[in-house]
Amino acid sequence: MNTAIERPILFRGPMVQAILSGQKTVTRRVLKMPHGLWETSATGKLVPIPGKCPYGKPGDRLWVREAWQADAQVNAVTPRDLSQGEPIRYPADGAVRHTGCSMIAPGKTRPSIHMPRWVNRILLEITDVRVEQLHAITNEQCSAEGAMGGHGSIPGYIYNATVQEHFRYIWESTGGDYLANPWVWVINFKRITHGQPAEVDRDDA
Repeated sequence: MNTAIERPILFRGPMVQAILSGQKTVTRRVLKMPHGLWETSATGKLVPIPGKCPYGKPGDRLWVREAWQADAQVNAVTPRDLSQGEPIRYPADGAVRHTGCSMIAPGKTRPSIHMPRWVNRILLEITDVRVEQLHAITNEQCSAEGAMGGHGSIPGYIYNATVQEHFRYIWESTGGDYLANPWVWVINFKRITHGQPAEVDRDDA
């Protein structure tokens, strides 16, 4: 019996590209802790008691929500009312999926949060979950997050950015507060093909 759980997770275009290329194999998400769920470690440091990761456990799956486009002819149709035979275009890399008919012209770009499960093309399997503070990230982990560094990796930055600088840019470009050094979930994953459907997390159904 398949006991894996599937949950959606949002990624922006550059990170979708990094997943597709095989570079990105980990993501960090802020650990949201209720007041009081903390303890003092053996070193005297206040650390969180993380509990259950909202993104899942090893073996569970994450289906990637990304920006997408249906045909321009159905721009006025809401995602829930679209036919599952509609061709879909993915702006992250320009790929087009023809599920029934050909796309005449790409329509409006629809935000990732409004992506139905049937439009999804990237399925990930969680391989490890841990908790740490953001600034504990290593150069190797920055690369695994999709940070390449180098000249041009940060818009307007005239120097060759380090992978740490590039990771900070990526973090802050999504609205994260890098200087706050938050506790984060570190979720390692591998990309898998669409196979036997996992059970849907009913909170996200």
